[in-house]
Amino acid sequence: MCLMRGKETAVTCDSCGRKVPRNKAVVFEKAISFSTELHNVNDVRFFERRKVYYCISCAKHRGIFEKKKEMALRSKKY
Repeated sequence: MCLMRGKETAVTCDSCGRKVPRNKAVVFEKAISFSTELHNVNDVRFFERRKVYYCISCAKHRGIFEKKKEMALRSKKY
C-alpha cells in the first residue's frame, strides 16, 4: 500500500496488455489444474491458484463484474 498520491504500482492486463494502476485493476482469481494421465476424474497432479489482473474494459467484456455481483447477492442470502 502506497501512502503517496499517484505512486500506485502498475500491473499489466492479461487480456489486452494495457498498463493499469493496481487500485483500478479488477482482480480475478483463476484456478488451473494440470494432469499428466486422465485415467480417473480424481487424478489431478498439479493445482494452482493465480491472481489475474484485468483492465476495466476487458473485465466488463468478459463479464467478471456480473459474476462478482451474483456472488455478492448469494452471500447476502445465506
